Amino acid sequence: MLVMRRYFLRLLRLRNLLTITILVILLYIVKTFNDVSSGSKWLPLKEALKNEEHEKNYFVPKSLKKIDWHNYKQIEYERKRKGIGEQGLPAKLPSSEASLEEKLYSVNGFNGALSDKIPLNRSLPDIRHPGCKNRRYIESLPTVSVVVPFHNEHWSTLLRTAYSVLNRSPEFLIKEVFLVDDASTKDFLKQKLDEYLSEHLPKVKVLRLAQRSGLIAARLAGARAATADVLLFLDSHTEATVNWLPPLLEPIALDYRTVVCPYIDVIAYDTFEYRAQDEGARGAFDWELFYKRLPVLPSDEANMPEPFQSPVMAGGLFAISSKFFWELGGYDPGLDIWGGEQYELSFKIWQCGGRMLDAPCSRVGHIYRKFAPFPNPGHGDFVARNYRRVAEVWMDEYAQYLYKRRPHYLQVDTGDISAQKQLRVDLRCKSFRWFMTQIAFDLTAKYPPVEPEPFAEGRIRPATHGQLCADMRRGEQGASLELRACAQSAASEQRFLLSWHKDIRSKDRNMCWDVPDSTPESPIILYSCHLGGGNQLWRYDMSTKQLKHGGNENCLDWEKATRRVFINRCSGAESQRWDVDNVHAEAMSRWDKTLLRVTGPIEEY
Repeated sequence: MLVMRRYFLRLLRLRNLLTITILVILLYIVKTFNDVSSGSKWLPLKEALKNEEHEKNYFVPKSLKKIDWHNYKQIEYERKRKGIGEQGLPAKLPSSEASLEEKLYSVNGFNGALSDKIPLNRSLPDIRHPGCKNRRYIESLPTVSVVVPFHNEHWSTLLRTAYSVLNRSPEFLIKEVFLVDDASTKDFLKQKLDEYLSEHLPKVKVLRLAQRSGLIAARLAGARAATADVLLFLDSHTEATVNWLPPLLEPIALDYRTVVCPYIDVIAYDTFEYRAQDEGARGAFDWELFYKRLPVLPSDEANMPEPFQSPVMAGGLFAISSKFFWELGGYDPGLDIWGGEQYELSFKIWQCGGRMLDAPCSRVGHIYRKFAPFPNPGHGDFVARNYRRVAEVWMDEYAQYLYKRRPHYLQVDTGDISAQKQLRVDLRCKSFRWFMTQIAFDLTAKYPPVEPEPFAEGRIRPATHGQLCADMRRGEQGASLELRACAQSAASEQRFLLSWHKDIRSKDRNMCWDVPDSTPESPIILYSCHLGGGNQLWRYDMSTKQLKHGGNENCLDWEKATRRVFINRCSGAESQRWDVDNVHAEAMSRWDKTLLRVTGPIEEY
């Protein structure tokens, strides 16, 4: 009996030892799994990124208490200001300064002469969503390094960018502002700029590149010099508005792998009026990699003005934690000048463990130039090269749809992309199919990879005058539509598509028939296709041969004496009957089934 008892106790000790061993193993497995599935999965890989100097712990807020960050003293001061350009109101120079105005237009692509008359610290309107005025943010926010690349920027617009950032931000959050000079040649951007900043804006420093390197290289140079928790990139002709900074910083403070973009408003290039571009849309692209926009999802619309997810950033205005930026390798250093960088970074953010938000309560104005005044000599087709690098590294099998529309890209040398592909492996990034089905799930509803057959295509001619063709005429006021003698060759200006988007567009250009005013005899202008119906919505009635506009009973009409083209109330008039070279009856039968709305991920992956 005693032997049996000793044997039983020995077995019990062995079982306890075995149990402890199993528990230790399980704890090790759980810890390893947590390390992989949590933020440490994305720790920088020295061999792949070679950015050891930027390795640091991400910002962790010390307090989650919410406070009101509005600077009411500044708001009251600006509210009382009056003068040219104040409150973001449109302004105009007297005719006596027309020659100077024209001169500075030609070198800037905007009204530089008018800009010089407007105060550098001018006041702006508060056009935020009403809910933003009561929105509170955590009191512990990260510090910021602002990076502003520029090349031959106009004096007053460059300085106004810096003033708006410093005047409308909590002083202790802005650690530094870097103006990165991409080899400017204007004399006032050299010693004069340094001296002005030293005297008036000591937080603002100029970093100068030795030779013209482009927007992407300039942003990278600024990011390397930055020492704050967050990198905030702006363009050199922007103006930040009231309380713009906390909405960008709070999501990053709560999750360092979150990237946040402000709403981008319009500063008119001619009058410097400040106005909204729209009240929110999600960034997207078509299969030529032109930037497009998708509607805000109903769930996000109901939750306004909370930040909402966006598949693609618009370009150069965004905030990102310094740690996450360098974990992602920054921008691909093989991208040249500009073009494709917003797609490369957006795809990386989403596919490699991050997320991107638009913040309705953060608004920044941007001057959209009338034309681009600066050439980029000696770089060849850098945009094609950049797009192919992005496609080859990040877009997987979806790259074929880009090449189908731009087959010459296949002949472009990408350069060495092995390091970028290895980065994707090291960061264990998801596939582009995951991005398309889970993040940009409704993109293909408006921009299908394989373009559906158009409803009709070819020349559009009056049924009674077959020798005349609708023609896109370009003049000083832009492009308009008129009737001209049909060209013998397949001239693109007389070739149109009644596309599956239910618009009428140039066969070779992104220009659509647009009717801004639906009153009788309103002319048809040519405007960038926006796929939103409304002014650009058309339908061809095969039985009556009428081209009907919008949801109204308006039809395309013309006047024989002047060959003028316009819309009129639909009637049985012969002047409202039109022949189109090729009408696809089968496609017409599917008219009401096009452009279905998608509101959520289309499949699990």
